[in-house]
Amino acid sequence: MSPRQPEPLPEGAKPRPAPVPDSDSEAFWAASCRDCLVVQHCTSCDHRQLYGRSRCTNCHASTLEWIDASGLGTVYSRTVIRQNPSRSFRHLLPLVVALVDLDEGPRLMTNVVGRDPDDVVIGARVRVRFEQVSEQAALPLFELEP
Repeated sequence: MSPRQPEPLPEGAKPRPAPVPDSDSEAFWAASCRDCLVVQHCTSCDHRQLYGRSRCTNCHASTLEWIDASGLGTVYSRTVIRQNPSRSFRHLLPLVVALVDLDEGPRLMTNVVGRDPDDVVIGARVRVRFEQVSEQAALPLFELEP
């Protein structure tokens, strides 16, 4: 399956920087290209973590597997970026940068998109969506739940 094409950019804009998958994160980014959010699960202690690592951050075991996540979470914290000189971000302003607690446990830094920044409040429920940024990766972004 070939990845979907990135959305067209405004004139003069550059695409967001794309992550470069490594051996610990390759499964995460491959899943993102299929619009699937995954987290690592330690089969020794039942801990769940993001981003991919070779060992569990709780018990240090190497018994890790990737499992599907629901893609649902809660805004833990957020800030709004209103100025950015980079052509990779200028067209996205204002940009909500948030820490989202996934229902599965891990917390990740992301953007909340598709709504007025003032609508994004701590405690708001969000759902993942993906933005293709390269052939190897799509960024997990979040939208407010209706």
